[in-house]
Amino acid sequence: MAGIYIHIPFCKSKCYYCDFYSSTALAHKKALLETIAGELRRRASFLGGETVRTVYFGGGTPSLCTPAELGGLLAAVREEFDTRFEEITVEANPDDLTDGYLSALRDEGFGRLSIGIQSFDDRDLRFMHRRHDAATALRAVERARKAGFDNLTIDLIYGLPGADLRRWADNLRQAVALDVPHLSAYHLTIEEGTVFGRRAARGMLAEIPSERSRAEYDLLEETLAAAGYEHYEISNFARPGFRALHNSNYWNGTPYLGVGPAAHSYDGGCLRQWNTAHLERYLEQAPENRHLHSETLSATMRYNEFVMTALRTAEGVDTERLRERFGARKLQYFTAQAQKHLARNTILRNNSVYYIPSDRFLISDGIIADLFYVGPDRETDE
Repeated sequence: MAGIYIHIPFCKSKCYYCDFYSSTALAHKKALLETIAGELRRRASFLGGETVRTVYFGGGTPSLCTPAELGGLLAAVREEFDTRFEEITVEANPDDLTDGYLSALRDEGFGRLSIGIQSFDDRDLRFMHRRHDAATALRAVERARKAGFDNLTIDLIYGLPGADLRRWADNLRQAVALDVPHLSAYHLTIEEGTVFGRRAARGMLAEIPSERSRAEYDLLEETLAAAGYEHYEISNFARPGFRALHNSNYWNGTPYLGVGPAAHSYDGGCLRQWNTAHLERYLEQAPENRHLHSETLSATMRYNEFVMTALRTAEGVDTERLRERFGARKLQYFTAQAQKHLARNTILRNNSVYYIPSDRFLISDGIIADLFYVGPDRETDE
């Protein structure tokens, strides 16, 4: 099985926190859609004949395209690949989701909608330079349900300077009241090159204290657990049966093809590729595949990526699978490195499975780094 990611980079305006590649050059939209369709044709062999079960339209703001334009790319996927779709997702801004737009999306075959809400508080939305307001966000969810989108996910951001725990609690209460089946919650990170990053460099903005991060994270976990959500990945919560299938591709090593500017691809083995993160260069270079960059993953890189992605999830690392893929030496290394975390309860063990308890996900980066392999890079134990 495999997945396809289609990157639509267009935005009407740039959110102050966002470091994903995007462009406001909407005049290039028609050329971009044609080039992405061409890339799907040229790179169909990348997945080695694997059946495509998930497609994800991300951005940017894919909902700046018409449903017919997005449907045209979905038709190109059907033409070029063996497909057995289990999930087709499109990201959307709340202010794009009119009744007519949503109905047309359903007609084009889209079954899952990811709505970028970020906050239900207008003060937060203005601070982040979002296009919509809270009332628009609520109407978007209502309209999506009316149009038949039962498989919905929303994004929220916490850890915002200038907010407080009470405001975050109000956001969570509103999210629970909407009863969406999936929710992603991300702690704000101030990245270089963003508006927030530039403000931070001038001393005008700083990340919130770690104590408040901990309090907001604990409230997130407690509120969603009480509402029946499963915390199945560091930033993701789902009702039973509503885990994000496409995003799970990234965490379990499933092959995926990424098309469009800045999109990444992975063949499930040793090859990773990514496209140039520049709209005009992509349009110029993609017809001859000059937009592609590649790296071959070493044994150590594959091992470390396996550990990192597995420990991001509730399932954790199955050491039997680890031994099958990387050998007894890597297994011995992993179990030795895990001992101090088992003693501290920052890692738990259930038979052959090692996992980070969800109440420690906030500090998972440091735990995972301790388990990375730093020895000689051997393909086998020999």
